[in-house]
Amino acid sequence: MPHLEFYEVDVPIHDTSRAQHGVHVFTGKATSVTEALVRAHQVYDAAYAARQAGLDIPGQQDGGWGARGVRGGWELDWVAAKASRWSNPNDWTRKKPYEL
Repeated sequence: MPHLEFYEVDVPIHDTSRAQHGVHVFTGKATSVTEALVRAHQVYDAAYAARQAGLDIPGQQDGGWGARGVRGGWELDWVAAKASRWSNPNDWTRKKPYEL
């Protein structure tokens, strides 16, 4: 069984009606950056399809991947998406700037 790491996928988004921009973040387990990008896109596509069909958005899938919502008018730029292993900023083993 392959070793799964926790990944974060950041996808630039923009609102087509109000010229607003942001980033949609997906997280979950994968074996590589490539797999993380594929899994994030899959859960978004499933959520979007469910919304279009008037159904509930699917919950969390294997590996913790999921999408909690889809906003109308917002477009995701999958070509510009970036994935990397996730690093918990609150991990107690990380040195904090305020530590002595």
